[in-house]
Amino acid sequence: MSVVADKPARRGRGARKAIRQTRDFAMLPALKRGLPLTEPMDQEQIERIDAASMDILETVGVVFRDDIALEDWRKAGAKVVGETVYLDRALVRELIKTIPETFTYHARNPANNLPFGRDHAVFVPMTGAPFLRDLDDVRRNPTLDDLANFHKLSHMLPAMHSTAHHIVEPYDHPISQRHLRITYSSMKHSDKMFMGMTTSPKNAEDVLDMCAILFGEEFLETHPVVTGNCNGNSPLVWDETMLGAMRAFNRRNQPVLCSPFVLGGANTPASVAPTVAQLNAEALSALAYTQVVRKGCPAIYGHYLSTVSMKSGAPMAGTPEISLMNLMIGQMARFYGVPWRSSTALGGSKTFDSQAGYESATTLMALQMAGTNYMWHAAGWNEAGMHCSMAKFVVDAEQCAMAYRMAEGIRWDDFDEAVAAVSDVGPGGHYLGHAHTLENFQRAYFMPDLFDNNSIEQWQAEGGIETNERALAYVKSLLADYVEPKLDAGVDEALRDYIARREREIPAADALNQEY
Repeated sequence: MSVVADKPARRGRGARKAIRQTRDFAMLPALKRGLPLTEPMDQEQIERIDAASMDILETVGVVFRDDIALEDWRKAGAKVVGETVYLDRALVRELIKTIPETFTYHARNPANNLPFGRDHAVFVPMTGAPFLRDLDDVRRNPTLDDLANFHKLSHMLPAMHSTAHHIVEPYDHPISQRHLRITYSSMKHSDKMFMGMTTSPKNAEDVLDMCAILFGEEFLETHPVVTGNCNGNSPLVWDETMLGAMRAFNRRNQPVLCSPFVLGGANTPASVAPTVAQLNAEALSALAYTQVVRKGCPAIYGHYLSTVSMKSGAPMAGTPEISLMNLMIGQMARFYGVPWRSSTALGGSKTFDSQAGYESATTLMALQMAGTNYMWHAAGWNEAGMHCSMAKFVVDAEQCAMAYRMAEGIRWDDFDEAVAAVSDVGPGGHYLGHAHTLENFQRAYFMPDLFDNNSIEQWQAEGGIETNERALAYVKSLLADYVEPKLDAGVDEALRDYIARREREIPAADALNQEY
């Protein structure tokens, strides 16, 4: 499909309908991997990492800065000294074995439900950017309308399985109330699955109450519908805010990403294998705690993983060590029989340039080889997460679609017919008009919309448009053709009433809602 950089002309209803009919916005099913995994460690090395992690848990301990968690651990039989919990390896193993290895995510639209875990994987866009690069490629503070546009794009891009939550921070709403509007935006603008804010325990409870309105309280008890993320403070600390939010999700039987926040060389040893050993201990301590709160609730082995430049101290993306650690962590998660998450299209560049592309593609491909189940930050991430680029968002999503196709593996369903075509065409012929080609050309080879593979003469004749400009034009065309998947009127009214009530109860303040 050719995309021009000019602002799209206003189109009539018939023209917009015709374009929608030629575009396929249907979400790709959950990725079911058909390629062998890359596993750099042998069994002895896996067990060595496991033993080192268990030694850390038993002898160094993990700090849980939360009175409720400390009491929970005492009741579970752990040794607690002050805020430090010393976890016996037998206790940890007993607890984590009740975490489901697989489950199904349920979306507002049942057609968008997703099997998850083991060889099934999902792509989820980035979150948490305090800035965006907008449709004019200007870096600025985002608004709720900007967030809505990202949720709309997530809904329309086939490779995105989720709308996440605060892809960008909506600065036009108070921090204390922001989680309500963010959650409603995820629910309103898409019928795919989404994430839930864990910025405070009270905020997490609000998110889950809104999920109960959307899906029904009893449905939540037996069906995962939303994902929370709880970051640890490496090295070896979990704080009260994250633990309280974790409990809120656990109690409602909703999955949480148990994610140490790792900056390799700064808050871990400056070495690959020892970093994985520490990260593994941190993740295991949180995974085990989810089962103390509610046995059998879903939980996901998580991490945010970056390395630190020894020149400047700045976080780096796309480095070989990050890829190696992801391959190792995949092996550890499978060793324990739990699904796992990593970060997918990370980049440190300040613009959507070659650095952004190389770093993101390197990490994305490594995650396919590592067998990652929850591929987060899969679209838009740049400047070490400080901004989400609208142009990069759609190109990343197309890269995810390409990675999806590769990870599916080799298709054999048309092998005999295609080999028979060799006899039909013979030496010196061509296949362009053959019946097999005409039947299969659309699925035979991935044809990207956002990369230009024409001759330089044709490219110049069409304006010499580069990727960033082409992608921004594509974003504009998508948003022009967005069709909202309407909420049930009664559910929508109940959600709006809930938001209005909570906004009356929570003081509008530039601080997290910890009390109301």
